[in-house]
Amino acid sequence: MTAKIRIDALTKRFGEGDRGHLALQEFSLDVAEGEFVCLLGPSGCGKTTVLRIMAGLEQASSGAVVTSPPPPGRPANSMVFQEHGLFPWMTALENAAYGLEMRGVPRREREARALEFLARIGLVKFRSHYPHQLSGGMRQRVSLARAFVNDPDILLMDEPFAALDAQTKLVLQQELLALWEAERKTVVFVTHGIDEALSLGDRIVVMTGAPGRIKQVVPVPFERPRDPASLRADAEFGRLSLEIWHLIEREVQAA
Repeated sequence: MTAKIRIDALTKRFGEGDRGHLALQEFSLDVAEGEFVCLLGPSGCGKTTVLRIMAGLEQASSGAVVTSPPPPGRPANSMVFQEHGLFPWMTALENAAYGLEMRGVPRREREARALEFLARIGLVKFRSHYPHQLSGGMRQRVSLARAFVNDPDILLMDEPFAALDAQTKLVLQQELLALWEAERKTVVFVTHGIDEALSLGDRIVVMTGAPGRIKQVVPVPFERPRDPASLRADAEFGRLSLEIWHLIEREVQAA
């Protein structure tokens, strides 16, 4: 496997002395080109910290993240947060095109690309709406579109569907998989949900409680393309879900 992302002995401590907190310790992982990897673990285990270091939003205390360089003219990564992070003064179209605008792409070209992705997630007729005029699911759809429109080499996703109801979450998982199948981005996806990780990922990285380490890496055996709704009826899905729960049960209880 040729690594697109190589995380080597990543350690992160917040604060100093007795008041310090060791969030991550010796976290090492390789992610292949085009792979969809889910980080799963209890609250406070350092999942988001890994993502923020990868995005350049935090500095590691020690260790390193090395990624192969993106093709010319493409950003190294884009991050999708739990909160949609849309600009309230911009329309859905303007929000979706924002990354291209920051890269100096001409207006006609960036709006055409943004409209393409809004069409793929069923929001073209809402292109002139502002975030406050959209439902929570719609806002997160625009956030997804913005990430894909920007055409990053790597997509970092921090529990993007956590605040949504179960039905909307399932629909957005389906839409994310459809976009990913078409674009085949390298994805690192943080989640608390075992079902979500099994529905989306190629591999699930199960983490210990803080300080976060890798407890086990679980390959996901289901063929693609996948339908998250149908997958839940598969007996192997249920077996794997229980197996992963047993891996993290003590970590969750301790957290």
